[in-house]
Amino acid sequence: MRVIEYDRPGPPDVLTLAERDRPEPGPGEVLVKMAVSAVHPTDVKARAGARGPLPFARVTPHSDGAGRIAAVGGGVTPARIGERVWLYNAAWKRAQGTAAEYVALPAVQAVPLPAGVSYDAGACLGIPAQTAHACLFADGPLNGADVLVTGGAGTVGAYAIQMAKRDGARVITTVSSPEKADFARAMGADGVVDYRREDAAAAILAATEGRGVERIVEVEFGGNLAQSRAVLRDGGVIAAYGSMAAPEPVLPYYPMMFAGVAVRMVLVYTLAPRLRAAGLGALAAWAGRLQHPVARRWPLEEAAAAHAFVESGARIGVVLVDIDPDP
Repeated sequence: MRVIEYDRPGPPDVLTLAERDRPEPGPGEVLVKMAVSAVHPTDVKARAGARGPLPFARVTPHSDGAGRIAAVGGGVTPARIGERVWLYNAAWKRAQGTAAEYVALPAVQAVPLPAGVSYDAGACLGIPAQTAHACLFADGPLNGADVLVTGGAGTVGAYAIQMAKRDGARVITTVSSPEKADFARAMGADGVVDYRREDAAAAILAATEGRGVERIVEVEFGGNLAQSRAVLRDGGVIAAYGSMAAPEPVLPYYPMMFAGVAVRMVLVYTLAPRLRAAGLGALAAWAGRLQHPVARRWPLEEAAAAHAFVESGARIGVVLVDIDPDP
């Protein structure tokens, strides 16, 4: 089978197309014939070496994708053969991700794709949609809350806007360009703040008539901490899934303690079972009613170009790698 792999960290050109034996599903696993694989920033960072040394001699990248179950291992019902599925965590602590014609992985990580939902949509659900759901709902329903989603033109941000709106929240989001502002409005944001062109904290407060927000879905915890403190109501929650600009922020403990602020760190790969189950249940119900924007796509043999595009920061939506349109 054709696979994309790399044997050392580095720029996109370390990715090579290779021929490897088709894997066999082990006990509790399924073998999925891939239709499409998604390239997320975390995949790019892992390939570049930002996540530490290479854990295996060769790595096939990408955690997310969608396809059809071709075979099952011991303990998995044969009735699943032929099932359309979307995948998550395929490359988490494993050598084989979804950038291949076939991938074997635990059956629980191959989630049935609802009728009428495309493979493209399924490939978008793993990292961004589950992250968005956990950030929004780990601390209970929104009940009409004012919610701030930073980075509303990112893939997590786009899902967070849509999900928060579905739960009746008023959503304010921050973006960095007029094009991204238009995109965030198309996702359903009630208020959009361009942080490069205005005082973001003042604009967020104005958008909430001075109330501030009760929840923050945060793409840059450390870099935005001063802004978060300025706009978060007492007793509010910051649910953060990134802090690249300030990976070791200084936390103003006592001011935040006296304000009753809660901070939740969200890592999609290690979600608590209750959060994973809640997210999967919500996506089963919502997948056909959410927008799943795709930025661009490349064939499998041009995966390096897809990685370079993600690194460029120019994407709005998910980048896909096509493998087989009819697996």
